[in-house]
Amino acid sequence: MNSSSSSGGLVRRTNAAKSSSTEFSSSTSTNNDHNDNFKNGSEDENPEESSDKETRLTLMEEVLLLGLKDKEGYTSFWNDCISSGLRGCILIELGLRGRVELEKAGMRRRGLCSRKIILKSDTPTGDVLLDEALKHIKDTDPPETIQSWIEYLSGETWNPLKLRYQLKNVRERLAKNLVEKGVLTTEKQNFLLFDMTTHPLNDNNIKSKLVKKIQDAVLSKWVNDPQRIDKRMLSLIFLAHASDVLENAFAPLNDDDYDLAMRRVRELLDLDFEAEAAKPNTNEIVWAVFMAFTK
Repeated sequence: MNSSSSSGGLVRRTNAAKSSSTEFSSSTSTNNDHNDNFKNGSEDENPEESSDKETRLTLMEEVLLLGLKDKEGYTSFWNDCISSGLRGCILIELGLRGRVELEKAGMRRRGLCSRKIILKSDTPTGDVLLDEALKHIKDTDPPETIQSWIEYLSGETWNPLKLRYQLKNVRERLAKNLVEKGVLTTEKQNFLLFDMTTHPLNDNNIKSKLVKKIQDAVLSKWVNDPQRIDKRMLSLIFLAHASDVLENAFAPLNDDDYDLAMRRVRELLDLDFEAEAAKPNTNEIVWAVFMAFTK
């Protein structure tokens, strides 16, 4: 897995005033809620079924929202991590919603990365991307590992027989979801040789709440025990990092808070994922996805 996330964002603070003229991504490029308290969430919770009137976002939508430039409405051309990161979000969403799980470790206690994803429930989630991925997993026999599914859904496999599993235009489809939820809007921009559909921020309040929620998770609401951190928030931190967009949430912080936030993220990245997955009331899919991006 190609990911620059394991160290790049944690060793130096990037300049928030990067030139937007050299950074853009095609609108046809391949493309949550969580509780405010930091406790384990329900593994089959469905954010779209909540009675909370607050706009509810999936992990995929939150990661994309972090990566989009507010005014320009597109992700950085140089970000080659977000595509696979969004696929990791999809797998975690399916795990948290109780649709998939890892096969049993067995007598030999196989590691997270060598165990296959198996179907737990084929009940539709109501989310088109999630249901598309769920159908692929259901129709695949024998089952495949987390690492394999991230590659298949991203279209980054050398096996031509597996290319049919690729989820196409994921970023654009997620952006349209965010438009429907009132978070983004849609515009046409001219880039000299071509026109591109972009999705600038429409509701700054929602993104501000998302950024503050992430900042609080590693600062004012930090708990020095990953098992006590809400699963969705923990997943958001890991997948935002794997997608190389976590820096965007921390950029507004002062230097001391920024350094503290990054140090605590590093503590999470350095965890023994196998040991954490073996503890009670955990979701093995979550830890297996983490391992796939950091091994």
